[in-house]
Amino acid sequence: MEANEGLNHDGRYSTATTAEDFKINIAEVNRRIESAAHRVGRDPNEIELLPVSKTVPQERIREAVAAGCHKLGENKVQEAHRKSDEMADLTIDWAVIGHLQSNKARDVARFASEFQALDRLKVAAALDRRLQAAGRRLDVYVQVNTSAEDSKFGMPPEELLGFLRELPQFPALNVQGLMTLAVFSSDIDRVRTCFQRLRTVRNQVRDTDPDLIGAGKLSMGMSGDYEIAIEEGANCVRVGQAIFGKRALPDSYYWPENG
Repeated sequence: MEANEGLNHDGRYSTATTAEDFKINIAEVNRRIESAAHRVGRDPNEIELLPVSKTVPQERIREAVAAGCHKLGENKVQEAHRKSDEMADLTIDWAVIGHLQSNKARDVARFASEFQALDRLKVAAALDRRLQAAGRRLDVYVQVNTSAEDSKFGMPPEELLGFLRELPQFPALNVQGLMTLAVFSSDIDRVRTCFQRLRTVRNQVRDTDPDLIGAGKLSMGMSGDYEIAIEEGANCVRVGQAIFGKRALPDSYYWPENG
C-alpha cells in the first residue's frame, strides 16, 4: 500500500468543493483501487466504490453528484433521512452503513436502498415489518466484529452462521454479504487480519450453505485502509475523507464504537 494515500502536503485529505475537485479525488481513489486489485490479480470492476457523505452539507453533495456519485453512504439515520428529503430532486441511492436501533427501522424502510450494519434479529424483524408494509425490499449486509473489540458493533464470527439461518424468515431483506470495520491501528498486519477473518467466515458459510449469504460480497475498508481490504477480497469499499476531505470531528464521533 502506498504511503499517505489521498493526503495533501500538510497531511490532510484534500477538501472537494466543486464537481471538478470531486472528479480529481474520485479518479485518484479509483486509481488506487485498480492498483490494489492488480497487485493480487483481481478485476477492479468487481469492486464497488461507495462514497461516504456523512457530515457533508447538501451543497457539496450536489457537486459530488454532478461528478458522478449517485450512491452515497451515511451512518446516522436521521442525517441520511434528512438529506434524502433535501435532495429528492436528484437520483441518489442511499446506503445506511452505521449501527441501527430498531425504533429507526421505519425511517430506513422509507428511503434507503441498502443497509450494511445488520447484526440483530430484532432489527431484522423491525425492518422486514416496515418494508413489507411499504411494499419494498432492502439489500442488507450482516456486520461481523472481526477485531474482537467489545466497543465495536457486529456479531462475533462464531455466531454468524446461526444468525444467517434465521434471516430467511424475513423475506423483505436481500442478504448481499458481510461487512466489517477493521481495528483502527497503524499496524497493517492487525488491520489485514480483520479483513482476512471476514473473508474466511464468508467462505465457511459458502461451504456450508451458500444460499444463506446471497452474492457473498465483502464490504470492508475505508479511506485509511481500503487498499489492504481490496488485497484481501473486498467487493465494496466505503470511502469518505479521501473523496470529500477531512472531517471537522474525529471518527469516534461518527462511529461511537471506535471511541
